Amino acid sequence: MFKKLLSIALVALMALSFSVAFTGCDSDKKSESKDDLKFGFIYLHDENSTYDNNFLTAAKEACEKMGVEMINKTNIDESDACKEAALDLVDQGCDIIFADSFGHEDFMIEAAKANPDVQFLHATGTKAHTEKLDNFHNAFASIYEGRYLAGIAAGMKINEMIDGGKITKDEAKMGYVGAHPYAEVKSGYTSFYLGAKSVCPTVTMEVTFTGSWYDETLEKEAAKKLISDGCILISQHADSMGAPTACESSDVPNVSYNGSTVKACPNTFIVSSRINWAPYFEYAINCVKDGKAIDTDWTGTVATGSVELTEVNEKAAAKGTQEAIDKAIADLESGKVNVFDTANFTVKGKALTSYMADVDSDPEFKGDTEVVKDGVFEESKYRSAPYFDIDIDGISVIE
Repeated sequence: MFKKLLSIALVALMALSFSVAFTGCDSDKKSESKDDLKFGFIYLHDENSTYDNNFLTAAKEACEKMGVEMINKTNIDESDACKEAALDLVDQGCDIIFADSFGHEDFMIEAAKANPDVQFLHATGTKAHTEKLDNFHNAFASIYEGRYLAGIAAGMKINEMIDGGKITKDEAKMGYVGAHPYAEVKSGYTSFYLGAKSVCPTVTMEVTFTGSWYDETLEKEAAKKLISDGCILISQHADSMGAPTACESSDVPNVSYNGSTVKACPNTFIVSSRINWAPYFEYAINCVKDGKAIDTDWTGTVATGSVELTEVNEKAAAKGTQEAIDKAIADLESGKVNVFDTANFTVKGKALTSYMADVDSDPEFKGDTEVVKDGVFEESKYRSAPYFDIDIDGISVIE
């Protein structure tokens, strides 16, 4: 069970945010309300993937709570198979169809164009705001905040290792197993690094990519490679148990993603961040039930219950980790701390004062939107999916 990390004040804020989210659909685009709904879900993998299992769990929770029939389709490739799955869900009477992987987007758009009376939702996508379809929507969450908090837990552990004489300050090097060098992954590992750096100023990080969202063998090999290269703590943005189990067998602290791995890795698992998709699914269901438009881009936050951390594993975590996380949550919520505050990192030795991000996706990946304002890189403001794709100092990518 995931531990509530918000103070009483933040719980009140969360409740208010839920009220706004669930009643704040665009009332200017009303259609006929509907009570008996079917919700179809398309997953890249199945429950064996930590990424997909996170969606499966949230879908079940939301549909049971809202009294909505759920139809799942697992192991659907990022190919025409996605469009075929979507069309089959339409034929089965689904009013809402959701797909969970980045590469599903183009196929979901095709299905949406062919079925204007069905609502199509897509996680991590980038094209809803440029496609301008009334029935196609992107969603994500400010998971960079969750990764920042998880990074603080990592930094606390590294400080403990330094103070205990296990490593020197100069040996404070983390490793990160990434799937692909996409903005989503870069935003995540950069925020994780910045969280660690906020409590351990000498920390550095090496990143390696597997080229796959889910490949247990490659992820395990990548983690072992980072450990042999001197990385004393490992995190990941890949979907299998490869990296966590490599850490457990090598007795290397690990910060996982999308759920606790404490059962398999009781001695090394520290904490995990995850997106809780249930609030978004509930929001979408309410919109369709009330005949209201779903946001083109929806971004969940800590306050909406969309960004969560698991319970801290005190056996592996440094003393005071939970208290440090709680303080950071309060600072994020109050605006005292911004994850991508440009005062906290440099790019090739220089401060970042301006950046044209590729918000409106195109084949040339050209920057089109200024995203640095008042000393902050404004992540996920101009669309829900991340667009932070900058290589900052302190992080090195190895082949």
